[in-house]
Amino acid sequence: YMTVTAYGSHGEEAVEKAVTEIERLDGLLSTGEESSEIAQVNANGGGTLGKDASYLVERALEFGKSTGGAFDIAIYPIMKEWGFTTGDFKVPSKETLDGLLEKTKLSDVVFDKETSTISFKTDGMAIDLGGVAKGYTSTRIMDIYRECGVKSGLVNLGGNVQALGTKTDGSKWRVAIQGVEDDDSYLGVLSISDKAVITSGGYERYFEQDGVTYHHIIDPTTGYPADSGLISVTIVSDDGTLADGLSTSLFIMGEEKAAQFWRENSDEFEAIMETSDGKLYVTEGIADSLTTDMDVTVIEK
Repeated sequence: YMTVTAYGSHGEEAVEKAVTEIERLDGLLSTGEESSEIAQVNANGGGTLGKDASYLVERALEFGKSTGGAFDIAIYPIMKEWGFTTGDFKVPSKETLDGLLEKTKLSDVVFDKETSTISFKTDGMAIDLGGVAKGYTSTRIMDIYRECGVKSGLVNLGGNVQALGTKTDGSKWRVAIQGVEDDDSYLGVLSISDKAVITSGGYERYFEQDGVTYHHIIDPTTGYPADSGLISVTIVSDDGTLADGLSTSLFIMGEEKAAQFWRENSDEFEAIMETSDGKLYVTEGIADSLTTDMDVTVIEK
């Protein structure tokens, strides 16, 4: 579910416009909606994209490049095979996954920025913008708030939080970072203003088979759920699209590579990472903004 909050004399108008925008973008970008732009592109093996999808494909391909392939919008056929898109869960055979890996190469997505056209070099390819769609949506809502003259607002799209300004009393927003144990637990509370706070974790979508838990964050190099030693990654950034894409990417990279990636791009985002052995790693830019009972290791530049 989503929570959309805006304060001030134009708050109601801003919320109404925000909800309309969420529904519009969901209709455009959802792979499960047959009439959506993305579903049509997947069905036809390419096509011309509108402004929003074109922007997201361009950003997603940039993320794919900068993260060394950890972020991959072409992973959709593998997500589908596991049942994460349909709810019909199963563990595919290695042979099946090896075959599908040939259809999930990001380098086989051909995008022309000038004409906003997309095509695929291999038959059976398909893309999914789910890894950036919510973050983009929350950033669009911030734009709508500003256009409506709102100076204080918050949106929560199923755990993806973005804030405009501060609370009405001038204090910072306090955002709980969800824990992996159950819906009520949390890793800590982060004080923010004008930031997106987006978390990726294996607890969001998973299934169990023969006593093994399989989560939905797929490593594009193997076709299997990422096994990087991380169980939760939160990204804090001005840019919701970036925060969304990187929360998935850093989860796949693992703590060491993720920490190095942050050092190289520390002007763009901060991160909170929980490892499977219960350690919390926090980048130095937000270490003082996080309240937690867990032992924290601060990642320094």
